[in-house]
Amino acid sequence: MDPTAQIKKNLINRIQNSNDINFLRALQTIIDSLEEELIQLTQEQQSSIENGRNEIKNGDFIENDKLISELKEWLIKK
Repeated sequence: MDPTAQIKKNLINRIQNSNDINFLRALQTIIDSLEEELIQLTQEQQSSIENGRNEIKNGDFIENDKLISELKEWLIKK
């Protein structure tokens, strides 16, 4: 049996044998989200994302821990 068929069979068995409503709801949420259409981004949004990726690639960013430290120092001086 190929790996995909085996995974499907395993999942079907686990779903059929489960009485855990939280587990079943979580699976339903995952399946529903896969069926929804992808979000369409505007050209402006796509451009902003591309700009952000380029900034990261060029090292034009600050690490979160460093930023928090700098903000704490700035607040103390205020």
